[in-house]
Amino acid sequence: MASISRRSFLAASGLAVGAGMALPRTVFGANERIRVGVVGTGDRGSSLMQDIGRLRESHNVEITAVCDVWRPNREAAAARVEKMFGKQPFQTSRFGELLARDDTDAVVIATPDFAHTPIMIEALKAGRDVYCEKPMSQTVEEATEALTLARERGRVVQVGTQRRSEGRWKAAREFVATGALGHISRISAANCFNHPRWARDCGACKEEDVDWDAYLFNRPKVAFDPCLLRRWHLYRMCCNGISGLWMCHLIDAAAMAMDATYPASAVALGGIYVWKDGREHTDVFHALLDYPEGFLFSWCMSLTNAAGTHFTIHGLNGTLDMERATYSGDGAEGGTGIEAGKLEAPPDENHMANWLDCIRSRKQPNADILFGHQHSVATIMAAEALESGRRMRYDRGEGKIFAG
Repeated sequence: MASISRRSFLAASGLAVGAGMALPRTVFGANERIRVGVVGTGDRGSSLMQDIGRLRESHNVEITAVCDVWRPNREAAAARVEKMFGKQPFQTSRFGELLARDDTDAVVIATPDFAHTPIMIEALKAGRDVYCEKPMSQTVEEATEALTLARERGRVVQVGTQRRSEGRWKAAREFVATGALGHISRISAANCFNHPRWARDCGACKEEDVDWDAYLFNRPKVAFDPCLLRRWHLYRMCCNGISGLWMCHLIDAAAMAMDATYPASAVALGGIYVWKDGREHTDVFHALLDYPEGFLFSWCMSLTNAAGTHFTIHGLNGTLDMERATYSGDGAEGGTGIEAGKLEAPPDENHMANWLDCIRSRKQPNADILFGHQHSVATIMAAEALESGRRMRYDRGEGKIFAG
C-alpha cells in the first residue's frame, strides 16, 4: 500500500488537524437515550440500522447521524432514519465530521473491510463505544492498537460475529466442555454458494455522487472506479478475500466452542476457477489452521457450488453437527462412544441489543473486541498463507505473524 501521511488521512476523513473531539457521555442514566452514528449505510449498514430501529423503545436508542461516501446511499439512509425516529439525522461523507459532534455516544461501522479498524481506532480515540462489522481488521498491528485503546479507555466494542449471541453455539461450548466427545482433534467447516451476490450494478454509481477522496482515505490514490465501491469484495486494495469475508464467522465459532484463542500456524490454497469477472480474489479457497489447544481447523469456501454450509466437530467418542445441532457416536472406535442426541440450546440473544445493554452496564459484550482480535489474526494468517504460498505462524508473545 502506498504511504499515506497522517495529515492526508485526517483531511480525507473529515478530522480537523489538531482539533479536539467532542466527548460523549460514558455513563447512562435509566432515562437517557443512547445516540448512535452509522458509518457505512449500504446493505449491511441498512440491516443494522433496522435492528436499531426495532430497539428504539425497548432500549431507548436513536440514530442521530449517518455517514456514507455515496450520496444515494446516504440520502436513502437519512430518509429511513427520519421515518423510524421522526427527525432527520446529520448527514456527511466524512466520518471525522460525525465523530466531532457531541450528539453521538456510539458508532456503528459497516464500511468495506479496509476501513473497519482505522475508523474504529479514531472512534475509540474520540471516546465512542463501537459496533464494528466483521472481519474486525486486516492487519494485526491495527487490531492490536484498537484492542489496547478499547481496554485503556473503557470502551464497549461489539464485533459483528453474531454466532456468539446464538443459543446453539453457547450450547456447543457447554457440551464440548463436558468432555462427552472425548479428545477433539478436528473441526471441519465450509460455506458454498454459486450465485453472484457480489455483482452489484456499477453503472448507476456516478463520480459526481461519490466523495472519492473520503472513500480512499487510507488507500493508494487511484482514479475513480465505481466497481471499487460497488464490488469492493473482489479487490485486494479493499479486502483480503473470502478468508476475511467469510472464514471469520466460522473460525470465531470454532474458537468459541473450543475455548481456543489464536492458531499456531496456517496454510491455504485457492484459485479463480469459474468467475472470470475481473476479480483479484479467489472463488475457491481452502485453509487449514493448527491450534495449540490440540485440534486442526479445516475451512473451505466455494463460490462455484451450492452445497451450503457445514460445521462438524470431531472427537474420539463422536461427532457434533452444528448445522443440525445433533451429535452421534458414529466413528467412535477406540473411544467410549456416545449415544445420539440433540443439543438443548437456550434462546438466541439479539446481537445489537446485547451491545446496547453493555453500553449501559459497561460490561463486555458477547463478541468482545478480544475475540475480534483473535479472528482477525486467524483470517490474516490464512490470507497471507494463500498469497505467499508459505505456512504462516503466529507468535503470541510478540503478537506477530511470520513465515516458517
